[in-house]
Amino acid sequence: MTVTAVLVRGAQVFAPEPLGLVDVLSVGERIVAIGSELELPSWADGVELDGRGALLMPGLIDQHVHIAGGGGEGGPQNRTPEIRLTDLTTAGITTVVGVLGTDGTTRSVAELLAKARALEYEGITAWIYTGAYDVPTRTVTGSARRDIVLLDRVLGVGEVALSDQRGSHPSPQALAELATEARVGGLLSGKAGVLHLHLGSGRRHLQALIELVDQHDIPIDTFVPTHLNRARGLLADAVQYGKRGGWLDITSGIVPDAEDREAVDPAEALIDLSRQGIAWEHLSMSSDAQGSAPKFDAQGALTGMGIGRADSLWQAVRRLVTDHALTWSEALRPVTTTPARILKLANVGRVAVGWQADFLLVRDREIESVIARGQWMVGQGKPKRFGTFENGKSP
Repeated sequence: MTVTAVLVRGAQVFAPEPLGLVDVLSVGERIVAIGSELELPSWADGVELDGRGALLMPGLIDQHVHIAGGGGEGGPQNRTPEIRLTDLTTAGITTVVGVLGTDGTTRSVAELLAKARALEYEGITAWIYTGAYDVPTRTVTGSARRDIVLLDRVLGVGEVALSDQRGSHPSPQALAELATEARVGGLLSGKAGVLHLHLGSGRRHLQALIELVDQHDIPIDTFVPTHLNRARGLLADAVQYGKRGGWLDITSGIVPDAEDREAVDPAEALIDLSRQGIAWEHLSMSSDAQGSAPKFDAQGALTGMGIGRADSLWQAVRRLVTDHALTWSEALRPVTTTPARILKLANVGRVAVGWQADFLLVRDREIESVIARGQWMVGQGKPKRFGTFENGKSP
């Protein structure tokens, strides 16, 4: 049997901690050595990459992607397509978590699960949340707890909508019951058991979640609210919630423009939250890739439609360095070590011996090469490995 090995020589390594100029060697799906003057094993089918003048860093973890497509507001013609393997790999994403979103009617958790398994087959790490916007939410087995315990790729429940006209406006009690289902499912399965919450532009912002945390004995790390840079008022509530010790997730695909002046740039939002006293280790960022981005007027009528992009995640990380003078170690944490902690993923988000061989080679702030589970997925910024039906391929 052929064993694949990858040796990167002389890169500046951020693990995300700075390790200096070293070589990194992976064999199979694991990193086996970090040091100087390493050599490819003679018995492995290997490739050597020149890392001199480049940065080596962990593959990105994106905890909110509509991998099976999303949307549908405005009619079925607005259903967004499934994401392709290369949409993720060229964006530096090596671990992804799929969500269902608004449409739990023409799309299903079973479909989401099948897509995650397809992405695993194609070479990256893929998980999902069971559920959709509404409460009671969508499942495969009829129970969120059973889905988490019995289905291999299910980490928790989400995305459940709060402060959004498209959600079911659950009471704090109903939300607490669903959170308990998620948490107990996580305890029984050894998984994260989180409740991933979509925040819309409704006037109550995060108040329903703040009330829930104040009134119920559910650990605050059960909840992962996202899209918090949707509006300044929501970001203000996020400060109040974050000071209680909760996770805060910013969406890289939400940016201010001529049609959305309420949105806050994702890099700016992270910096603002940090300056207001939120621990950097409690801030994460995800892309909302392939999600529909509907625009509504003051009366709630649909006025336009966009689509989230996976590459927005890397662009926001890069802006943390170029526009806000963060170190690479600091800029990488919201998309590597922090989501790994939130999701209790033990072997991704870090460049370390024994960990999964997911890493990027970056030159001039552009992603040059991507290694996922020890496979060379992207080289010279171009895909080397394609999804099953990509690039004119057939199975």
